[in-house]
Amino acid sequence: MGCRNSKVLPEPPGDVQLDLVKKVDTPQPPQTDVYKHFICGDYAQSKMNGADGGGKACSVSTCQTQDPTASARPAHGSSELSDPQRKKVAKYRAKFDPRVTAKYDIKALIGRGSFSRVVRVEHKSTRQPYAIKMIETRYREGREVCESELCVLRRVRHTNIIQLMEVFETAERVYMVMELATGGELFDRIIARGSFTERDATRVLQMVLDGLKYLHTLGITHRDLKPENLLYYHPGADSKIIITDFGLASSRKKGDECLMKTTCGTPEYIAPEILVRKPYTNAVDMWALGVISYILLSGTMPFDDDNRMRLYQQILKGKYSFSGEPWPNVSNLAKDFVERILTVDPSERLTAGQALKHPWIISMAASSSMKNLQRCISQNLLKRASSRCHSTKSAHSTRSSRSTKSNKARRVREKELRELNRRYQQQYNG
Repeated sequence: MGCRNSKVLPEPPGDVQLDLVKKVDTPQPPQTDVYKHFICGDYAQSKMNGADGGGKACSVSTCQTQDPTASARPAHGSSELSDPQRKKVAKYRAKFDPRVTAKYDIKALIGRGSFSRVVRVEHKSTRQPYAIKMIETRYREGREVCESELCVLRRVRHTNIIQLMEVFETAERVYMVMELATGGELFDRIIARGSFTERDATRVLQMVLDGLKYLHTLGITHRDLKPENLLYYHPGADSKIIITDFGLASSRKKGDECLMKTTCGTPEYIAPEILVRKPYTNAVDMWALGVISYILLSGTMPFDDDNRMRLYQQILKGKYSFSGEPWPNVSNLAKDFVERILTVDPSERLTAGQALKHPWIISMAASSSMKNLQRCISQNLLKRASSRCHSTKSAHSTRSSRSTKSNKARRVREKELRELNRRYQQQYNG
């Protein structure tokens, strides 16, 4: 759904507490970008754009993503390559770091960002599929995002968080071997399935909350939680949800100052306290979860405007409603859950632990209507996708649009927030 790029980078991460991942760090001679023309064929067929037309709703099954560090996501399509494609794969496979190709067969490019590539690979001994994210660390932005992500992934072991298996480092690149999520993005699954009820929504949210509670206990704040970063592990109906993309995450040691100051996030999911440039806590993740919950129940955004300043003003006021379809068919308990998270005052917002104890989550919506919301949700999601795509084709401004060449349009901009704060200060003084 929200599919936004948002890369105002986080502050440099602190020391990691626990390194559970093998690190292979013998420097290699600098190389040119050998991935520039890597095969993007049947293994990486493009699917329909995500629900609102931003960069990351295009799954990494597409050949181009807007995110500077693409996530380890599934490839879809034929398992057979044509002869020309096979020759290209062989040509570029030979240019990968030899320590990587000694252990893994490179199968296909499944994602690409400004300074990263994600390839689907197969372990030569076990035949187990994985994803390898290759980040160009010769660029400062790539290096900082890589450090942030590694700092988190080396510390975490949780069933609902993407797993880092192994790391190879060279002078100019880092290769991160990760789990391969093949089940697709959250809202793609909802659109494709025939039924989606409140009970289904609580199952999803319970898994995400379990992951968030674990992260927050470790002093880790995701800071870019959105539907595109919630993936199904496999295509089956019983698949778990996993949280991915920790490029903006903040990782603190226990006892360290828990407040953060860096302005970062995706506009539609950003918490009010970040907009007013106040020091903030991991409560910003819960605000984003509230936005996701609202979308999960309706297929619409609680805060939505092509004009960035008007969007931010809606967020600062906590201005949203439960009007329109399918809200008349959504239970009061579900609405109460959303309201307790989409609370402007972060001190009044539910924590992940408290949200897990909310009656709607505990009961798995047992007292809620079992009405099938899928059709209405899907229609709203697809309607938004269509309007965003149309907006992109007809607009060349920096408003909410999809660009295949730059991710700058979807960043949270310091200049905008300074202007926003100046206006509110004038209103307050007046």
